[in-house]
Amino acid sequence: MPDGPAAAPALGVSAPVAPALSLAPPLVPPVILLHPDDERHMRQAMLLARQAWDAGEVPVGALVVGADGSVLGQGANAPIGRSDPTAHAEIIALRSACGHAANYRLPGATLYVTLEPCAMCMGAMLHARLARVVYGAPDPKTGACGGVIDLPAVGTLNHQTTVVGGVLADECGELLRAFFRERRQQSREARVQAASG
Repeated sequence: MPDGPAAAPALGVSAPVAPALSLAPPLVPPVILLHPDDERHMRQAMLLARQAWDAGEVPVGALVVGADGSVLGQGANAPIGRSDPTAHAEIIALRSACGHAANYRLPGATLYVTLEPCAMCMGAMLHARLARVVYGAPDPKTGACGGVIDLPAVGTLNHQTTVVGGVLADECGELLRAFFRERRQQSREARVQAASG
């Protein structure tokens, strides 16, 4: 093998590149401390999610809590019952809280929701100037806090909200899984009944 200069790579083939040295320290994700009442409030949101289930809706519940710990608003998923695509638990809770506060902004407030918010809900939360958003189960299909997109990470937005995910995630996720298991079972039973009748 000759000791001369290496041959140039063929067109369309990239030459191997040595990794660049970085003198910067490795990035460490920030540690977000939970508020002592986060789990208690998430359990209240789970009760609201159960109300949605009982009404035939996907079980998602939301709760808005003021800086003083008072409940300002709550909501249970209701797009089917209300024939309204915006009737997500978070939107209902925000409307209730804003009515209670007589203000469309809720500085210092925290919204607890059992499922990672979608883009519509996260956008509304940013407009409401919430201090924090705390969610339970991740949503890999429509989640807007890292599930599909990460809306709160867009630094050019004019308001930033702290987002904490995964509070009681297993319990919140199991509520959803149990709901859909029941729905699938009901669907199978209906097909069997229709076939035998």
